[in-house]
Amino acid sequence: MTGGLPPRPRTVDPSEQPSLRPVRPSDAAGSAVLRIRCSGEGFAEARSFTRDTLHCWSLDHRSDDAALVITELAANAVAHALPRLPASETEVWLGLLLDPAHVMLTVSDSGDNPPEYPATDGSGLREHGRGLCIVDALAEEWGWTLKPPAGKTVWAKLSTFPPP
Repeated sequence: MTGGLPPRPRTVDPSEQPSLRPVRPSDAAGSAVLRIRCSGEGFAEARSFTRDTLHCWSLDHRSDDAALVITELAANAVAHALPRLPASETEVWLGLLLDPAHVMLTVSDSGDNPPEYPATDGSGLREHGRGLCIVDALAEEWGWTLKPPAGKTVWAKLSTFPPP
């Protein structure tokens, strides 16, 4: 890429790609879902869940990137979506969905505001606001989907193939 901003996430109609929402383990052999607390312990649990799931799927070579992506997506949900909602409505669900070529990482929350890709200021030294830049760098594709009647799922696709 020369000069412009990275691609913005796109809103996807859930009827076009229903696999973008987390599914219960009984619905598909290559899927896993977890509800996390909105805390440091919840983020640690998210990383362990992601690494353990990918280990079970023989995808250890993707576990570091996947754990980082799922943590960034969960942190964005907690920082940007959930503070706007009453405490009774704050819930974050993680989902992992496997197909032969990709692992789909999803984070669902009850906020309906779209993820905001930060404007670049030319400095890679910012302390905050780099989460979606990291997701964009590691994922083959990412975006978000509204979850009627309320909420959204932010998703990222990682290749299942080992790096060259």
